[in-house]
Amino acid sequence: MQKYSVGIDIGGTFTDIVMQNADGSERHVHKILTTKSDPADAVIEGFGRLLNETGIEPSRISRVVHATTLFTNALIERKGVATGLLTTSGFGDLLEIGRERKYDLYDLYQRKPAPLVPRAHCIEIDERLAPDGTVEIELNIDAVATAVAELVEQGVEAIAIMFLHAFANPEHERRAAAWIRERHPEVFVSVSTEVSPIIREYERLSTTVANAYIGPLAEAYLDDLSFRIQELGIDTPFFIMTSNGGVNSVAEAKRIPVQLLESGPAAGALAGAHFGAIEGAEQVLAFDMGGTTAKLCIIDRGEPVIAHSFEASREKRFRDGSGLPISISTVELIEIGAGGGSIATTDQMGLIKVGPRSAGAEPGPACYGRGGTEPTVTDANLSIGTLNPEYFLGGAMTIDRQASDAALVDLGLAVALDVSRVATGVLEIVTESMASAARVHTAERAYDPRSCTLLATGGAGPLHAFAIARKLGIRSLVCPPCAGVGSAVGLLMAPARADRSTTFPGQTDTIDIGKLERAFEDLERDARAIVLEAGGIEQGIEIRRHIDMRYVGQGFELTVPIAASNGLDGAELRAAFERVYDETFQRILPQSSVELVNLRVTVLAPVTEDDMGAQTESKAPAAADPSSGRRPVWFGPEGATDTAVYSRYDLPFDQVFDGPAIVEEAETTILIGPSSRFVRRSNGNVVVTLD
Repeated sequence: MQKYSVGIDIGGTFTDIVMQNADGSERHVHKILTTKSDPADAVIEGFGRLLNETGIEPSRISRVVHATTLFTNALIERKGVATGLLTTSGFGDLLEIGRERKYDLYDLYQRKPAPLVPRAHCIEIDERLAPDGTVEIELNIDAVATAVAELVEQGVEAIAIMFLHAFANPEHERRAAAWIRERHPEVFVSVSTEVSPIIREYERLSTTVANAYIGPLAEAYLDDLSFRIQELGIDTPFFIMTSNGGVNSVAEAKRIPVQLLESGPAAGALAGAHFGAIEGAEQVLAFDMGGTTAKLCIIDRGEPVIAHSFEASREKRFRDGSGLPISISTVELIEIGAGGGSIATTDQMGLIKVGPRSAGAEPGPACYGRGGTEPTVTDANLSIGTLNPEYFLGGAMTIDRQASDAALVDLGLAVALDVSRVATGVLEIVTESMASAARVHTAERAYDPRSCTLLATGGAGPLHAFAIARKLGIRSLVCPPCAGVGSAVGLLMAPARADRSTTFPGQTDTIDIGKLERAFEDLERDARAIVLEAGGIEQGIEIRRHIDMRYVGQGFELTVPIAASNGLDGAELRAAFERVYDETFQRILPQSSVELVNLRVTVLAPVTEDDMGAQTESKAPAAADPSSGRRPVWFGPEGATDTAVYSRYDLPFDQVFDGPAIVEEAETTILIGPSSRFVRRSNGNVVVTLD
């Protein structure tokens, strides 16, 4: 009997649900407005509708994979739970002190991100470990008891524990956590050596506190959603996408929920990697634009670039140091407040500004007719003719052009432009905002966007990708099948994955290779168990090893890939480091010693034996004229251009068409500008070539 997997992605505006069979040859899609009061409501409603529409029995669902931005939003909006902190005596101010440096030297009024734990809830405990883990002051468990009683009385629901040098000896943290869990099982406990067991106190503390801050929210949400999915008659494993682009069990996600902060964007990156590889692109700039945000990620030779830390809730989006440091493995991407629901207004200088404030799903853009009155990017697109009001979401949702025009009138009056020209201005501004983010993201990682293929997903991605490609000098644009629900499709391509790390100080010329190997094996054993719990196939397990290394005296490290086998010696470790150092800085320092800092292990495994490679769509009818009509579209402030409109499903394979054109499908619209050509491939991709 045919089995199906289900991917569920909750965004700020829409919740996307995709159901497909194991090899991806059959796919069913449903898109529904996110319910702000309880996002699980939209999931259950949309899931139930999809089962009814397809007639697929719940018993044929083999697994469900979920991604969400709910916990990122809770962090940004400071809507987590009341949280307390236990830390070593003398370190209670660490959250406020941070890195003790300005992220912008010339901004006299810069703001630091507000700490997640108020100073009154940061309690110092008598205990002390030396850098090598030896005990200098024994843990005072009575002080722990007094502190916890005080915090619980003040209404704290989660407690973070971070002791100095605990990465070298976790015993004090474990004893304190065990005491709290035994006597206060209702309190969520986040322990630094379980969340981020590596050096650098502030980064480890920030990550541990963030984990505590969202922990009870994650527990309640995942338990509720799991129960409600079972009520639909689906008794099958429920997995969660994590920020590293892998899937994990619900139990692991509830234990370390900070791993979920970038789960939704990571799924979109996996879809970009998959469809980019099908098209044979070596370097891909994956662009995912939904209703609330836009995400950009570099795919290099089929894999998203992975970072081992990032910053959440930045005060300034392009400024390192202006956010909360989070030390987890994550798909490296940039995210900005630019989506279909981004609101257009004027700033203090009377100039048009778009985003980051979004209308979301409630009340939504003015054209949704749900109470929104402010003009948004979606309203601008509808007003200039790029969207079809009769075919939004494949006709499942009606949108009102008159409401869009009315919302844009006041903005037009403020800048002395008519509705069509102010709409093109809004789109030009949001496009430049996304293109600027792409320039920064690629330049910081030494990539030239002109050598990349732009791959567009998300409900609004294909609508804006052509203009972004033109600004970046990109020649090739790919819009995959079901692009409008790309992140949900990416969930079903994700492997089971676990990343583990530990601090391991030492120099290459004196390293104990046997001790190093044992440390790697301990990490691999832990990660392997997590991967198998997440449904990974043991025969397909892949192990990757990395070491963070630097020259002695340097303050930061490079992450160096290491062969996952025995027999390495110090000279080989140094050679591996210097290869990466030379690639990064075009030089080495042969007289300097090299030291190890952290060990990192990644364990991956496929979750299905079926191949989801290049898929062939059903043959499209070869009509003499596949155009479904024409309509005027504004491609700039000069005026409207008569533009051909096509249904994606009616385009014949491998027949080249000239732009300008609009290609409509149920979940999104592809806008193709002048001086270009496009073709629908048999693998499902629509490929646009820009002159």
